[in-house]
Amino acid sequence: MKIAVLNYTGSVGKTVVASHLLAPRLNHAQIFAIESTNETAQDLGLDVDQLRGMQFGKLFRGLLTLDDAIVDVGASNIEEFLAHMSRYDLSHEEIDQFVLPVVPTGKAQRETIKTVAALSDLGVPANRIHVLFNRVESDVNEEFLALLTYAKKTGEFIANPQAVIFENEVFELLADKRTTIASILADQNDYRQLLREADPKDRKRISHLSDMHTLKALARPVDRQLDRAFQALFGDVLPANNGASHE
Repeated sequence: MKIAVLNYTGSVGKTVVASHLLAPRLNHAQIFAIESTNETAQDLGLDVDQLRGMQFGKLFRGLLTLDDAIVDVGASNIEEFLAHMSRYDLSHEEIDQFVLPVVPTGKAQRETIKTVAALSDLGVPANRIHVLFNRVESDVNEEFLALLTYAKKTGEFIANPQAVIFENEVFELLADKRTTIASILADQNDYRQLLREADPKDRKRISHLSDMHTLKALARPVDRQLDRAFQALFGDVLPANNGASHE
C-alpha cells in the first residue's frame, strides 16, 4: 500500500506513526517526508526522501513506480501539499489510504475534522480516510467523544476505536536514542548482563545500558499493540496473510 500520514495540526505523532507503526509492516517501504522544520523518520535512522509541499510533482512521479510507500506530511507543509495535489487530476488515487493521527486535545480533534474536509474536497472517499487515536491514556470513547460523535453523524471518515496507540514512554526513549522499535527488537545484546559487567564509576555507560534494557522490555508489548492498531486500520483491505507481526 501507499499511505499518507497527515493532519493540519502538529505534535500528533505523525513521525511515530510512519516510523514505528507503518514502516515495519509495509515491507520497509520508502518514506517521503514532506517537511521543512520538524523531526522526520530520518532522525530515527530510517532512509527518507525529504521534500517540500511545493514538490508534489516529484513525489507524484515517485509514487507511480512504487508498490509500497509512506508519505509523512508535516503540519508546516500540509497547505502547500494539498494545494499542489489539487492541480494534478485524480492524484489522490496514487495514495491508497490516508491516516490522520490525533491526540485527545480539543484543538487536535477540530483540526482533524478540518483535514478530513480538505481530503473530501479533493475527492478522497470516506473509506480511505482513517483516524488513528494517539497518546491515549485509557479510554478512546471518553477521550475522543467529540470526534467519534462527528464521525458517526457524518460518515465522512473511518474512526475505529481499536485503531489506537496508547501513551507510552518508549517513544520518547526511542527518539532520544534515535532508533526504532524494529531495531530494538532485532538487537541481540543482553543489556542486563552488560550492566552487571559495567564499571560502577562509568555513569554514562550505565545510564545508556539501563535505557537500552528498558527499551527492550517496553518494545515487545508495544509492538504487539501496534500490530493490533495496524490491523484495525487496514484489516479490511489487507490480503489474508498480511498485517501480522513483522517479527
